[in-house]
Amino acid sequence: MKSENKQIKSWVLWTIVVGLVVVDQIVKLSVKTTMTLGESHDVLGRWFRWCFIENEGAAWGMSLGGDYGKLILSLFRIVAIGALVWFVGHLRRKGAPGGVVVGFAMVLAGAIGNMVDSAFYGLIFSESTFSSVAELVPFGEGYAPFLYGKVVDMLYFPLFYWPEWMPLIGGNLFFSPVFNFADSYITIAVFYLIIFHWKYFK
Repeated sequence: MKSENKQIKSWVLWTIVVGLVVVDQIVKLSVKTTMTLGESHDVLGRWFRWCFIENEGAAWGMSLGGDYGKLILSLFRIVAIGALVWFVGHLRRKGAPGGVVVGFAMVLAGAIGNMVDSAFYGLIFSESTFSSVAELVPFGEGYAPFLYGKVVDMLYFPLFYWPEWMPLIGGNLFFSPVFNFADSYITIAVFYLIIFHWKYFK
C-alpha cells in the first residue's frame, strides 16, 4: 500500500497550480494595462528592473519568428499542457514524493500562464505601443486572433557587464533576458527537481 505521507492531496496540488497561474496573470494584467511597451522602472538600482516587453511566446523572451512559428509554438504548448496534466495526476496516483509532484505542477503552471497570454491577450487587448497603454476591448476585437497573442514579460536582472578588456567577450551583458513569473516557475522547478530529486528519476 502506498504511504499517505509521501503523497500530496489532489485538491492541494491543483490549488497550487491555479494559485501560481493567478499570480502570474495578475502581474501580467497589471503590467499590460499600466505600462507602455519598453517602459522600465528601477526596483533595486541597476540590478533589478521592472521592464515591459512582449514576445511571441518562447521562454525567456526568445522568438521562433513568423506566424507559422508562433502557431506551432502555441499548438505545441497546448499538447504539452495536456501531457503535463496527465503526468502530474499520474505521479500523484503512483505515490511519487510530494516534492516531485509539486515540481512538475510548477512546470504545468508556467506553461498554462504563458498559454493564456498567447491564446487570449490578442483577443481582448488593443496593441501595446511605445506611446500608449493597452486597453481592454470587446472580445475578438483585439490586436491578434486566437493563439497569436504576445506573451508579457517584465522581470529584468542586468546583473553586470563583462569587463571591456576580457578577450572575445567585450562589454556584453552577463544576463540579458526579460522574463515573467511563468518562466520563473518552470526554471525554478527544473533546477529543484534536478538538485533535490535526481535519485527519483534515476
